[in-house]
Amino acid sequence: MAQRWSNLLFAHWPVPLELLRSEIPDVLEIDTFEGEAWIGIVPFELRIRPRLLPVVPAIAAFPEINVRTYVTHQGRPGVWFFSLDATSPLAVRLARWAFHLPYFDARMAANTEGQTMAFRSERRKAAVATRFFAAYRPVSDVFLASTGSLDAWLTERYCLYAADGKGRVARTEVHHQPWPLQKAACEIEQNSMTAPLGFELSGEPLLHYSKRIDVVNWLPQRLAAAP
Repeated sequence: MAQRWSNLLFAHWPVPLELLRSEIPDVLEIDTFEGEAWIGIVPFELRIRPRLLPVVPAIAAFPEINVRTYVTHQGRPGVWFFSLDATSPLAVRLARWAFHLPYFDARMAANTEGQTMAFRSERRKAAVATRFFAAYRPVSDVFLASTGSLDAWLTERYCLYAADGKGRVARTEVHHQPWPLQKAACEIEQNSMTAPLGFELSGEPLLHYSKRIDVVNWLPQRLAAAP
């Protein structure tokens, strides 16, 4: 699949590792930076299509927001998604079927005025309110994260892990150029995206913005069973 991610915000908070362990399969290790685990909320605009075919905007161009943390398996760092919310019913069901990703239907709006993105998301049929209302914008020149930095650790990950209904974990390879990052400012009106996990995020997040990146991902490959 070929994708384009636009007007993307990385909002990250450090969290105690024990808050996350029960939510992630034992075969995966929770990745930490200098002993701290992190959780990210990432809103953006998505365009997606099978490679070499055109985009059909009605079903393949829409806003999305995900809640994530970072894991490793046999030394391969990647992303673990707690949830992904989107407005496209077809994309939600396709991603659940093909990639075993925890996608949810949501009412969403993403509007730009100048460099500011006003982003609103509210999950449909949620047992607990799951919302993100915010406005964000870049506040620096574009830079590439330095190797070994926290900026790079949070963003430069080239695979994702997900589990199917039987708990079998697979890895999906992802390819893109290094992130063209900018420092960001964000005014958060509401944020209950981690409410389904049983906790709230507090304190000021670490923020990064990226205007656009083009991505290719492959189909998932199940991890080999432990000997």
